[in-house]
Amino acid sequence: MQQESVIEIEEFAHILKLLGDKTRLTIVKILDSHDCCVCEFVEIFKTSQPAISQHVRKLKDKGIVKESRRGQWIIYSLNKESEYYLFLQDVLKSLPDQGYRLDELEKQGLRISCCE
Repeated sequence: MQQESVIEIEEFAHILKLLGDKTRLTIVKILDSHDCCVCEFVEIFKTSQPAISQHVRKLKDKGIVKESRRGQWIIYSLNKESEYYLFLQDVLKSLPDQGYRLDELEKQGLRISCCE
Protein backbone atom coordinates (compact mmCIF):
# COMPACT_ATOMS: atom_id res chain seq x y z
CA MET A 1 0.00 0.00 0.00
CA GLN A 2 2.83 2.41 0.82
CA GLN A 3 4.41 1.84 -2.62
CA GLU A 4 1.05 2.66 -4.28
CA SER A 5 0.84 5.95 -2.35
CA VAL A 6 4.29 6.96 -3.55
CA ILE A 7 3.27 6.28 -7.15
CA GLU A 8 0.10 8.34 -6.70
CA ILE A 9 2.07 11.24 -5.21
CA GLU A 10 4.54 11.11 -8.10
CA GLU A 11 1.68 11.07 -10.64
CA PHE A 12 -0.07 14.03 -9.02
CA ALA A 13 3.23 15.88 -8.75
CA HIS A 14 3.65 15.39 -12.50
CA ILE A 15 0.12 16.69 -13.15
CA LEU A 16 0.76 19.72 -10.95
CA LYS A 17 4.02 20.34 -12.80
CA LEU A 18 2.13 20.25 -16.13
CA LEU A 19 -0.44 22.69 -14.75
CA GLY A 20 2.33 24.86 -13.30
CA ASP A 21 2.80 26.34 -16.75
CA LYS A 22 0.50 29.37 -17.16
CA THR A 23 -0.31 28.59 -20.79
CA ARG A 24 -1.22 24.96 -20.11
CA LEU A 25 -3.25 25.90 -17.05
CA THR A 26 -5.18 28.47 -19.08
CA ILE A 27 -5.73 25.95 -21.90
CA VAL A 28 -7.18 23.45 -19.43
CA LYS A 29 -9.40 26.12 -17.85
CA ILE A 30 -10.74 27.13 -21.29
CA LEU A 31 -11.28 23.51 -22.30
CA ASP A 32 -13.25 22.92 -19.12
CA SER A 33 -16.15 24.78 -20.72
CA HIS A 34 -15.31 25.15 -24.44
CA ASP A 35 -13.84 22.88 -27.08
CA CYS A 36 -11.15 24.61 -29.14
CA CYS A 37 -8.71 24.07 -31.94
CA VAL A 38 -5.03 24.96 -31.87
CA CYS A 39 -5.62 27.95 -34.17
CA GLU A 40 -7.79 29.55 -31.48
CA PHE A 41 -5.11 29.08 -28.84
CA VAL A 42 -2.54 30.58 -31.22
CA GLU A 43 -4.69 33.73 -31.37
CA ILE A 44 -5.45 33.77 -27.63
CA PHE A 45 -1.82 33.44 -26.57
CA LYS A 46 -0.29 35.28 -29.54
CA THR A 47 2.26 32.55 -29.98
CA SER A 48 3.25 30.07 -32.68
CA GLN A 49 1.26 27.02 -33.70
CA PRO A 50 4.17 24.66 -32.92
CA ALA A 51 4.45 26.10 -29.38
CA ILE A 52 0.72 25.64 -28.73
CA SER A 53 0.76 22.17 -30.26
CA GLN A 54 3.58 21.23 -27.89
CA HIS A 55 1.55 22.38 -24.86
CA VAL A 56 -1.54 20.51 -26.05
CA ARG A 57 0.50 17.38 -26.80
CA LYS A 58 1.83 17.29 -23.24
CA LEU A 59 -1.71 17.54 -21.86
CA LYS A 60 -2.94 14.93 -24.33
CA ASP A 61 -0.09 12.52 -23.54
CA LYS A 62 -1.14 12.58 -19.88
CA GLY A 63 -4.79 11.99 -20.82
CA ILE A 64 -5.99 15.37 -19.55
CA VAL A 65 -7.04 16.53 -23.01
CA LYS A 66 -8.58 14.53 -25.84
CA GLU A 67 -9.02 15.28 -29.51
CA SER A 68 -11.70 14.72 -32.09
CA ARG A 69 -11.66 15.37 -35.80
CA ARG A 70 -14.10 17.71 -37.56
CA GLY A 71 -13.30 17.54 -41.23
CA GLN A 72 -9.65 18.46 -41.58
CA TRP A 73 -9.53 20.15 -38.15
CA ILE A 74 -8.69 18.65 -34.78
CA ILE A 75 -10.76 19.93 -31.88
CA TYR A 76 -9.53 19.58 -28.31
CA SER A 77 -11.61 19.14 -25.17
CA LEU A 78 -11.06 18.25 -21.55
CA ASN A 79 -11.06 14.48 -21.12
CA LYS A 80 -13.87 13.82 -18.66
CA GLU A 81 -12.90 10.13 -18.67
CA SER A 82 -9.42 10.93 -17.33
CA GLU A 83 -8.41 9.49 -14.00
CA TYR A 84 -7.41 13.07 -13.09
CA TYR A 85 -10.70 14.71 -14.04
CA LEU A 86 -12.10 15.07 -10.50
CA PHE A 87 -8.77 16.38 -9.28
CA LEU A 88 -8.69 18.87 -12.16
CA GLN A 89 -12.21 20.04 -11.31
CA ASP A 90 -11.07 20.86 -7.79
CA VAL A 91 -8.18 22.91 -9.18
CA LEU A 92 -10.17 24.60 -11.97
CA LYS A 93 -13.05 25.77 -9.80
CA SER A 94 -10.59 28.02 -7.94
CA LEU A 95 -9.43 29.74 -11.13
CA PRO A 96 -11.00 32.85 -12.71
CA ASP A 97 -13.20 32.29 -15.74
CA GLN A 98 -11.35 32.52 -19.07
CA GLY A 99 -14.42 32.83 -21.28
CA TYR A 100 -13.58 36.46 -21.99
CA ARG A 101 -10.66 35.24 -24.12
CA LEU A 102 -13.06 33.38 -26.40
CA ASP A 103 -15.44 36.37 -26.42
CA GLU A 104 -12.57 38.49 -27.73
CA LEU A 105 -11.86 35.95 -30.47
CA GLU A 106 -15.51 35.99 -31.45
CA LYS A 107 -15.51 39.80 -31.65
CA GLN A 108 -12.49 39.55 -33.96
CA GLY A 109 -14.24 36.92 -36.08
CA LEU A 110 -11.68 34.29 -35.12
CA ARG A 111 -13.76 31.96 -32.94
CA ILE A 112 -13.54 28.47 -34.50
CA SER A 113 -13.11 30.19 -37.84
CA CYS A 114 -10.97 27.33 -39.08
CA CYS A 115 -13.60 24.76 -38.26
CA GLU A 116 -16.66 26.15 -39.98
